[in-house]
Amino acid sequence: MRSKLIAGNWKMHGTIKETRKLILQLAVEWKKSCEQVEVLVCPPFTSLIVARHELEMSHIKLGAQNCFTGIDGAYTGEISATMLAEIGCSYVIVGHSERRTIFAETDDLVSRKVRSVLDAKLNAIVCIGESEAQRTSGETEAVLSRQLKGSLAGLSASDIVSVTIAYEPVWAIGTGKTASPEVAETAHRFVRSELETLFPGTSENVRILYGGSIKAENAVSLFSQPNIDGGLVGGASLDAEGFIDIIQAAVSL
Repeated sequence: MRSKLIAGNWKMHGTIKETRKLILQLAVEWKKSCEQVEVLVCPPFTSLIVARHELEMSHIKLGAQNCFTGIDGAYTGEISATMLAEIGCSYVIVGHSERRTIFAETDDLVSRKVRSVLDAKLNAIVCIGESEAQRTSGETEAVLSRQLKGSLAGLSASDIVSVTIAYEPVWAIGTGKTASPEVAETAHRFVRSELETLFPGTSENVRILYGGSIKAENAVSLFSQPNIDGGLVGGASLDAEGFIDIIQAAVSL
């Protein structure tokens, strides 16, 4: 049985002081580990060191929101997966819809980032998802299939055990819209079928997260779906009480 993963993506929010405060609130509330639910927070790069320090006595894991493809070199402004591993990260988010849209990241670039994350012995959370226009025109499955194949290109069956997929309906991120549990489950089920085609015999072991405006109010109905293995939580992860409520929703199932 796949364990749930609840990952908080803080995006470009949180000074060091704010990070420390939020981490302490979360650590107090989430004191015990739970085999069925893994918890992860992904603060901005500038807060990773202080977050690592504050998380040392907790069961919450640390992740980063992005990385570069190389190990080192003349790449001004970039941070490698190796550096993130040294800090104490366990996960790296790659290919988030905002990276794809705002910074024009391609599936090929995402696949190279995934490779660098796995080479650093970290876990990759690979984001895929369709826009509202693509959904309206009936392209959802074609988009998801293309992104999966491109973003996971070159990986082996042994690699995929260190990969989590996050399905982000782009039309539901920061818009207040949320895919119904049934709509989300349909997309997740399709993603799992595509994974089985790409990596036969492994798909049932791959976690697929929902990443479209998860809140405490809809968490249980989403996490109850058979192919939804947790959530990549955005804005709601910046509120300790709300984030804990989402975690508790996963624990309750």
